[in-house]
Amino acid sequence: MSETLVRVEKPRAHVSLITLNKPERLNSMSFGLVGALYEALEEVGGDNDTWVAVLTGAGRGFCSGLDLDDMGSAPGLEGITRHRAGTRAMAYMGNVVPAMRAIPQPLIAAINGPAYGGGMCLTLGCDIRIAAESAVLVTGYARIALTGDYGISWLLTRLAGTARARELMYFSERVDARRGEQIGLINRVVPDAELRATAFELAKTLAQGPSAALAAIKDNLDKAVTSDFLTSLDHEAENMVKAAGTAEHKEAVRAFVEKRAPKFSEFATRA
Repeated sequence: MSETLVRVEKPRAHVSLITLNKPERLNSMSFGLVGALYEALEEVGGDNDTWVAVLTGAGRGFCSGLDLDDMGSAPGLEGITRHRAGTRAMAYMGNVVPAMRAIPQPLIAAINGPAYGGGMCLTLGCDIRIAAESAVLVTGYARIALTGDYGISWLLTRLAGTARARELMYFSERVDARRGEQIGLINRVVPDAELRATAFELAKTLAQGPSAALAAIKDNLDKAVTSDFLTSLDHEAENMVKAAGTAEHKEAVRAFVEKRAPKFSEFATRA
């Protein structure tokens, strides 16, 4: 992985920090940066010692979307037609959000400034979004006569509702952090100086929780947005039966009976 473009660190026990690291261009998304992000997600997702992850940007912004001046080239496009190359390139870029959703750990976005277009999509693909007061979200596609990618239509519709999704896509208005919180795009807004501390405190809380159960909860919630009620109910039941047989659940019951805090770290596994 190109450590120049995406850094992976473990600043806290069981917490991985993924940093988009192209600050001179507001962490804009080239094929190289997205490729490095895929590798970071694979690394973090497969790390049994990582129970929660935080995604942020280096410098003064989160991510300014596509780097239209320096895209580089997508892998595996040699010798095919222009149309097919374009389709594959779009799939290569766009599938990074499903890759974020596919890792078993809860993923927290620490939005440290502007998040435009695809950068906004990266925040929406996370499980929890914590924003600095200076953060700004902009869809931006209509401004450059494009239609949206990275799953933004699906994500916006489910997070903000159909009316807001249309408003945000049609008008590409700047959404500051406070308004983002009001319309459901952001979970919490904090002063800029407190962003990382807040994100890490939430990560610490999750990292002290039952990692297998949290992974299954994430799976339940992801399935719920694409399933009917009865299918979702059945899926929850399957995960509930699995969870009931885990050491985490037994420890939680013991802790309840003994009137103490559970020690999940002794049994940390993921389903």
